Amino acid sequence: MSATLRKDALSGIIVFLIALPLCLGIAQASGAPLFAGIISGIVGGIVVGLLSKSQVSVSGPAAGLIAIVVSAIQGFGAFETFLCAVVVAGLVQLLLGLIRAGSIANYFPSNVIEGMLAGIGLTIIIKEFPNAMGFVKGSAVAGIEAGEPGSSWTAIRTFFQHIEPAALIISFLGISLLALWSTKAFKKWSLLPAGLLVVLLATAINEVFLLLGNGLALGPAQLVQLQVPDSAAGFLSQFRLPDPMGFLNPEVWKTGIVIAIVASIETLLCIEATDGMDPHKRYTSGNAELRAQGIGNTLSGLIGGLPITSVIVRSSANIHAGAETKKSTIIHGLMLLVCVATIPTMLNHIPKAALSAILIYTGYRLCRPATFRHMWQGGLAQFIPFVATAVAVVALDLLKGVGIGLAISIFYMLRQNLRVPFFYKRSIYSKGELIRLTLSEEVSFLNKAAIKQTLKKIPSGASVIIDARHSEYIDFDVLNIIRDFAKTHAPEAGIKVSLIGFKNRYKLPADATEREVLQTFIEAGEVPRRSAGNHQKLLRQLSTP
Repeated sequence: MSATLRKDALSGIIVFLIALPLCLGIAQASGAPLFAGIISGIVGGIVVGLLSKSQVSVSGPAAGLIAIVVSAIQGFGAFETFLCAVVVAGLVQLLLGLIRAGSIANYFPSNVIEGMLAGIGLTIIIKEFPNAMGFVKGSAVAGIEAGEPGSSWTAIRTFFQHIEPAALIISFLGISLLALWSTKAFKKWSLLPAGLLVVLLATAINEVFLLLGNGLALGPAQLVQLQVPDSAAGFLSQFRLPDPMGFLNPEVWKTGIVIAIVASIETLLCIEATDGMDPHKRYTSGNAELRAQGIGNTLSGLIGGLPITSVIVRSSANIHAGAETKKSTIIHGLMLLVCVATIPTMLNHIPKAALSAILIYTGYRLCRPATFRHMWQGGLAQFIPFVATAVAVVALDLLKGVGIGLAISIFYMLRQNLRVPFFYKRSIYSKGELIRLTLSEEVSFLNKAAIKQTLKKIPSGASVIIDARHSEYIDFDVLNIIRDFAKTHAPEAGIKVSLIGFKNRYKLPADATEREVLQTFIEAGEVPRRSAGNHQKLLRQLSTP
């Protein structure tokens, strides 16, 4: 076995141990069959691993899609119908890759993306709170079956009356262990997957309670419930096919497009991050990755899996474990397949509270206070769209939340661009008034009104210099306003106009003299001939303090 293969095999095992509880936990939080989470992990590891150009990223079910998946499954009422949306998402991603839309993530402001992730984190915490406390929806707890716990004060009171002490203990210890594992004191143990330790500790605690017979042990409904096949045919029967009639539902297509957009953004951001962490600094094509993810999601939907993205937690673990090539990702997918096919009975001893602890800590990392502080330090233009997105994602849904965040972010962008796009200096000389307008680096059509009003208010008889030497871009409409002012309004009002720094727009050499610049503008109609004679005098006046 080569040194590279040994590193990849070890990395694959470590990623498998991290991925197993996450696949089960994300399926649980999504309201999907637990086996669906395993399927998406297998497809993400083997299929996407083979097709992806990335050597170190790992794909599988993502916590960032939980809010969409929960809403979609509840809305469609049938998991098989939801699978149609996953297939649609895969096809849309494949199309995005073919049309080279790999740069799509660059058009979303970072504050909106951070707000989306924070909202997802809060949603995960809220959704997983009942499982962490041992509450089983649908059990004989009056007044809660009709809605989520916490939907009314009666429901809250009833809910807290049915907390399972064992689940509470497991959740508390699990979250504490995960928090300790991320500190510097436990850095030397970082190769041991904390998620696996949480699962093993939780399972051991529940087994001890069973042996003691003290009534604290969790019941079957509070444990992982995977089907235990008695044959190969029984194992294959766990794979589900999408309902063909679901493709006739417009909501399926809408949901599929939303999943494709969110999954693509998350994947592209993850790929960018993993490329930066890769010790060999290898570059991954975003378009190739979208094509690989599209094929993976299409297959996952066809056989009963959840949506897939490239995921940062497993990818960073893969890199830190020393992975060299994509073989580690493929090995982790193969181990998931072998595990679920051979030892499902052992998996059914895992308490759901352990998975909830992992997910709650994952949600906390997405919305940790440091992120809010960072956004606050960036100013209100960063903070308000961030908070609005996070709150809207929790209160409404992910698509509406991102839409609201984008709208607010665009408002701040327009407000920024509407600021005066030039530096205005007014000087009084013995021979008259001199006004200098120095245009900013970017002058867009949004600045047209401000420039037009300023030029309109210039008093008759004044001398005006419009300096564009620092401008990289000037909108065509703004150029027309300046031209019309120089050719028409200024001569009529007795205003003397000089234009400086526009020479690049007329292909003049970089060392052109002011006389050559002036002559070019006169010939181009930018400066009226009657004010040309005053140009050199105007320049001399500028040098006077």
